[in-house]
Amino acid sequence: MSRVAIVTGGTRGIGRAICEALHARGYKVAGNYAGNDEAAAKFTAETGIAAYKWDVADYDACQAGVDKVVADLGPVDIIVNNAGITRDGTLMRMSKENWQKVIDTNLGSCFNMAHAVFPSMREREFGRIVNIGSINGQAGQYGQVNYAAAKSGIHGFTKALAQEGARYNITVNAIAPGYIDTDMVAAVPANVLEKIVAKVPVGRLGHADEIARGVMFLVADDATFVTGSTLSINGGQHMY
Repeated sequence: MSRVAIVTGGTRGIGRAICEALHARGYKVAGNYAGNDEAAAKFTAETGIAAYKWDVADYDACQAGVDKVVADLGPVDIIVNNAGITRDGTLMRMSKENWQKVIDTNLGSCFNMAHAVFPSMREREFGRIVNIGSINGQAGQYGQVNYAAAKSGIHGFTKALAQEGARYNITVNAIAPGYIDTDMVAAVPANVLEKIVAKVPVGRLGHADEIARGVMFLVADDATFVTGSTLSINGGQHMY
């Protein structure tokens, strides 16, 4: 029986690479997305993976979205909480709205999605939850108090939930990517990006498929002794 996986923010960037890696290994995959219908249609056409639209910051939408995936594919075995946004700015210039939106989307979504699948995982005594954090949640980053707070919160959430799931064969882990060659990083001004790359010991940006390989290790059926951990994949930029 094929495992069923949901990847939030799954139709582009790191999420798409994770979806494709899972699909290639025979998992039944649902790629969640929030609003870019054109990108989602392209994703499905190119990969054959179904895309499901809901806002992961909305608790009720997550419950309904998971119910739809269960109806289509079966009970959910794997959640990869990858969805994330940025609304950068220094504290003095940051609006309450931009603070809250990042917290709700990047951190709140982890609660929303876990809450939707955890009871079934407990009942079936199997589950794999992987939360995508960030190097900036470990080290901080100027102008990203919202993003850094949300990503740092993911690491604490992971450790606490891992303790709840362990007796039920539910592992909960995090991956903290460094700077990866996605659309989000491509939006960084070239002169700033050059300075970032200069600080990476391996001398380059990471690739989305390198994050996907980490996910594949953590979601494996036999990865039962790895839980509550954060896997840093950052080219040596931050050793934590």
